[in-house]
Amino acid sequence: MAVRPILEYPDTRLALRADPVSEFDGRIATIAEDLVETLHAHDSIGLCAPQIDERLQILVMDHSGNQSDPQVFINPVIRARSRYGLIEERCLSVPDLSTLVFRATAVHVRAFNVKGEAFERELNGMPAVCLQHEMDHFEGKLLADRINWLRRRRLNASLRRRAVAEQQSAENRAGVPLP
Repeated sequence: MAVRPILEYPDTRLALRADPVSEFDGRIATIAEDLVETLHAHDSIGLCAPQIDERLQILVMDHSGNQSDPQVFINPVIRARSRYGLIEERCLSVPDLSTLVFRATAVHVRAFNVKGEAFERELNGMPAVCLQHEMDHFEGKLLADRINWLRRRRLNASLRRRAVAEQQSAENRAGVPLP
C-alpha cells in the first residue's frame, strides 16, 4: 500500500474518461488499497482512481470519521436517485474551490468489490453525494466544470500566481539569482 500523488486541476489527465474494470486481479486490489491509504493521508471522505492517474472506474469512500470503514466501489452504476438538494462540495483535485452543486441526496447503487463480487447499497446524505462526485471523475468532469466562466477564470489566475510563487520560492532555496 502506498500514498499516491493526487492530480490537480488544470492537469489535462483529469479530463480523460475512466474505463470499467474488466479483470479483478491483484493490480485492482493494489489500486484500491493505495486509494484508501491516499484518502486517509489527506483526511478526506472520497477519492477515485482517475485522481491518482489510473484510468479505471474504482472509487473509495470513508465517512466513519475514524478511518475504520473504507468502502470500495468498482464499476458503480446508480440505479435510482431521489431527494435532491444543493450541497457544498470540495475536491482534492481542485483544492482552492468550494461550490454548491445540485445533487441527489439518496441513491441506490450497484457495484463490485475487489474480488469481483456484485453488491447493491442504499446511500443517503453525504455518502450519496460523495459517490456521485467521485463518479463524475469517471467521465472526466471536475468540480471546476460546474462553476461559471468568470469564477473559473479567477481560479485559473489564482493557480497561475501560486505556480509563479512556488517557482520563485524553489529558485530562492536553490540559490538561483532572481532576475
